[in-house]
Amino acid sequence: MKRRALTLGTALAVSAATATVVTTPARAMVPAPAAAPARTSAPAPLTGKAVYLSDKNGIQVLTYNGRWTSQTVGGASFAGQFSVAPDGRRIAWIDGKNRLHVLSPAGDKVVARNAAYIGPCLTPAWSADGRRIAFPLKGQSETRFVNAVDADGKNLTRIGKTLGPCHLTWSADGRTLAGYAGTTDGVHLLDTRLHVSRRAPGIKLANHVESVSPDARRIVVNTIGRNAPGGDGSWPTSFTPSIYDTVTGKKIPIPVGGKLLGARYLRDGRLVVRVAGRTANTLVVLNASGREIQRLAEPARARTFGLLGILG
Repeated sequence: MKRRALTLGTALAVSAATATVVTTPARAMVPAPAAAPARTSAPAPLTGKAVYLSDKNGIQVLTYNGRWTSQTVGGASFAGQFSVAPDGRRIAWIDGKNRLHVLSPAGDKVVARNAAYIGPCLTPAWSADGRRIAFPLKGQSETRFVNAVDADGKNLTRIGKTLGPCHLTWSADGRTLAGYAGTTDGVHLLDTRLHVSRRAPGIKLANHVESVSPDARRIVVNTIGRNAPGGDGSWPTSFTPSIYDTVTGKKIPIPVGGKLLGARYLRDGRLVVRVAGRTANTLVVLNASGREIQRLAEPARARTFGLLGILG
């Protein structure tokens, strides 16, 4: 079965090999992003504040914080390579000149160069504390190098290289970057300290990585069948989530009924599952043991939007 690589223009020639790749960083590494703080009490319940995506009139990032605000990312020819910071106020995006930008209420700033600009799947990724941005580099090799930079453009470093540069997602402990292969053939985990990439077991074909647990032991992905189209790598407005153990390869059941539209881990380890509704979707919050601890309705306006982040 022949699958189309998820690219715009030049195809990503990403190997399906499972061999480990080790890369020596080009310069001394700065400290990893701060890990999630230890909690001594139950986290505060969610209030429904969140960030959404609408792609009907270009790329619109919409924030609900009791009221709606929106930002437009890129222009008419924008390939869709972007991600939203954990605070919901900043957007990292890559332009056609291979530049990484940070768009914020203060303006738009170029913070790094030589970023890969090929198609929508090659997105940057924010660290959980909002300090750092990881991004794939331009090039034509089977594996793709990944750099990281502070949100203000300082401390540019080399993390390593990976066979899975698409929809990069950073674990809350700062240790792991997860992404899927441009051919959709598997998901790969890049250790940001050892600079080693490995294929996640159990996942054969996938075209979206949504999030990883704080310790990267579990990963939320959209898996696809052998004859299913790979798509173009754009952020999905909804998907059927699957969760896998990244060590054993075991698929973890999601104990939530209804039509699932997505799921994502929070920095404290809770899992938020999005469930379709007739007039408004519902967010179901599970603790680390998989027990439901909260259920709240999204704004009705968000029903057809993609969910990009939970703010609180």
